[in-house]
Order: sequence, then C-alpha cells, then structure tokens
Amino acid sequence: MVKFEYLYRGLCGMANAPRASSMAGHLGAAVVAGYLFGEDHPDLDGKVFAGIERDLDRITGGEESIWFDPKKAGITAEELFKPVPEADSQASLIDGIAVALDANIGATRQSGHNVIFASIAMRALKEHEQYASPLLVAGIEKLVASFNDQHAGRGYYGKQRGWLIGKQAPLADAESVPHYDSIAAMAEVVIDQLIAKASEHRQGFGGFFHLINHAAALTELDRLGYAELAKKGLTAHRHHLLLYCALPDLEVELGKLESSAIDPFEPDYWQLTKSKQWGAWLTHRIKTLYGFHTLLRFIDDEEKRGRALVQFRYLMA
Repeated sequence: MVKFEYLYRGLCGMANAPRASSMAGHLGAAVVAGYLFGEDHPDLDGKVFAGIERDLDRITGGEESIWFDPKKAGITAEELFKPVPEADSQASLIDGIAVALDANIGATRQSGHNVIFASIAMRALKEHEQYASPLLVAGIEKLVASFNDQHAGRGYYGKQRGWLIGKQAPLADAESVPHYDSIAAMAEVVIDQLIAKASEHRQGFGGFFHLINHAAALTELDRLGYAELAKKGLTAHRHHLLLYCALPDLEVELGKLESSAIDPFEPDYWQLTKSKQWGAWLTHRIKTLYGFHTLLRFIDDEEKRGRALVQFRYLMA
C-alpha cells in the first residue's frame, strides 16, 4: 500500500490550490490518486509502492510547479500541501463539491480537469469521511468552481496552424466516432480509441491522459451515487473526444512515440523517473495509472483488455 499519510496531504494540496490557480489542482490530485491507486492494488510489490511514493514526494516537494507562478501567487508548491486547520468532519458537506461540479460539468473545461479533480476528491472524502472538515471541503469546492468560465483546452495542429483553443478548435466528424449515452458505453469507446490511436503522436487536449482520466472520473461519480451528475457529463466527454480525434498525427514533426518495455506493475519500471516524450509527466503518470485501471474494470473481453494494456504503455514511456 501507499502510506496513508499521502491521502490527507493530497487533499490539503487540492484545498489550498485555489490560492495559486485552478491548474495547481494537478499537484494535490496526483497525490490523492497515488494513494487511491495503492488502495485499489494492495497486492503489488512493495518496490512499486516505494516508486510511487518517491514520485509523490517529488510532487509535494515542488518539482513540477509549472502550473502557476509562485511569485505572483504568493505561495510555493510545497506550501500548498500544508495541513488545513483542523476541525470536526461533516460528511454531509461533501455533496457541496457535487453542487459545484454540477455548474460546469455540462461543457468541456480545460480537458476535463473540473471533473477529474472533483471525482478524485469526492471518492477520497466519501471513503475517508474524517477529512471532510468545512475548510478543506470549501477549498475543493472553490477549486472545482474555478473552472466555471474556462474553455475546453487547446490543441496543436502543426507548424502552420499552431495552437488553437476552445471554440477555435475543430471537431472530428461525429460519425467517425461511436456515440455513447451510458457510462459503460463511454468506457468501451475510450478503450477502443486508446487501442486504435495511442501510438499516434497527437498533441493537445490532454491527450489520452485526460481522455482516460475524464472518463474514469465520470465512472467514479456514478459509482459513488451521483448517477445523474455523471450522465450529465457524458456530452462534455464526447466533445472532448471529438476535439482530440480532430488533432493531426504529427509523427513527422514531433517524432515517433515510444512504448514502455516494462509494465508499471513491475518494480523495475519505477527506475524510470522522467518521460522520454511527454511533458508534465510527474503528475500525469500516477493519475493516469489510477484512471486507466479504474476504466479497465468495465472491459470484460480479456483479449481487448490485453490490447489496451499494451497500448497504454505509450503513455507510460
């Protein structure tokens, strides 16, 4: 298991994130996801957990503080993880995060970060209610609400067109991507798209990292009892997928993607401390390990599961 102390540390990082920026939520959410991944896979080799904890320590130590300007914000990445003042927990307050999410879940916001952050926090607090203090929950509500007016994200379309954001970005032909109107169908489509496209070098809208985590977040909301809220988020997730599928494969410009030769469930994998091809990987590797295996639960076909595990390694290299 990942040590329990990381759960509270990550929740504090999320609650304090609005003091820096909405995207500073990456830091605390990654730490919470790292702990939850350990809960979901308690039988892994202890060296795997030690590798994950090293990454979490790097995050809490401020190694990936690209999400905000500490000087302008007046707070460092390390300070985001300081404990929130203690108070009695009030489990009923957790629903306030769902209320905050309901205001922005219907549209794609920054590649799904509103849903990803909310879902990770809600699972952690629902399953460990002792941390649902008023100040901590209020901080996470504020983090989720900070996405209310944000655009869908941005994508890269090659040297000539460059980066396009929000409504500037084109959508793939809706007929080219299977439709889905249920949580289970969404999971199936995302895994199918991963199998088909993970080796293509597209850049933007969070790539498969965020498509997977956005989908996994909706499945967790549904599992936690927020079925209507999760269903409301399907339209935004499909919009996110259509944005991604409209991105060109830029292998000629950006280079060929590599795949990890070692499964992340193996201890030797955790000797890899830096990605060969992805930016902001420190926070995204652990969140997407958590999200992918959350999503994989919906796939019963063993052959498809195997192919997905192979293609997922393009994100792990």
